[in-house]
Amino acid sequence: MSEDKYVWGTGRRKNALARVRICAGNGEIKINDRTVEDYFPRLVWQAQVYHALRTAGVEGRVDVFVNASGGGLTGQAGAVKLGIARALIKMNEDLRPALKKEGLLTRDPRMVERKKFGQKGARGKRQFSKR
Repeated sequence: MSEDKYVWGTGRRKNALARVRICAGNGEIKINDRTVEDYFPRLVWQAQVYHALRTAGVEGRVDVFVNASGGGLTGQAGAVKLGIARALIKMNEDLRPALKKEGLLTRDPRMVERKKFGQKGARGKRQFSKR
């Protein structure tokens, strides 16, 4: 297989990173050499992976290969969603309005708030005693 027929897209969410390659094919989706159902056992995560493909109307017509790393499965599912959407735009610029309308091109900026010194967590403080 030659590398030039692939289109790449990178997705990030929280601490997760997903490097996505798509090419014309028969709808095969592999995440770290595993099927979507095997890698993401929850239906919510699976739906995120398919969201961009369904919106673009190319489900079953492109092969998707993902290398996901970092974070947890929720972050990785969001990263895969963004990576697929970005790769689809590189493949066909006409899909941009539909994907943008669904909010698939926006990176989720929410990150975990850091723990502060002298506290139990980001917001959790020691118990206050008035007397």
